[in-house]
Amino acid sequence: MNDDSKGALHHIELWVPNLKRAKDEWGWILSRLGYENYQNWGSGISWRLGPTYIVVEESPDLSSRQHQRTAPGLNHLAFKAGSRDCLDALAEESAHHGWNPLFKDKYPNAGGPEYYAAYLVNSDGYELELVATA
Repeated sequence: MNDDSKGALHHIELWVPNLKRAKDEWGWILSRLGYENYQNWGSGISWRLGPTYIVVEESPDLSSRQHQRTAPGLNHLAFKAGSRDCLDALAEESAHHGWNPLFKDKYPNAGGPEYYAAYLVNSDGYELELVATA
């Protein structure tokens, strides 16, 4: 049996310290990137784009209330953001939705002179990279 999706990302689950804040911050950016609300339950929510979904959950099993992007573990998620104009608009609007720029002095080329991207961090310390694709 040939499975063309073998190796494709199925889902990502992020444990967050504050579900309401995560719904606002992650919900805003994911919906702007084309994700749609997929599942809701008392301690979590997910958004889906095609076969891939992203979960944020305030688990009762959290061992800490702080995410450290510079510690071992997840450093950041990177998403294609469309054209440079789309990326610029998202980066500008993000400050109104809990996201703040990283490497602001190097925007939009913090990843190198030929790489057009925005690096953002949210209220809980999660880093997001938005990459221009056109």
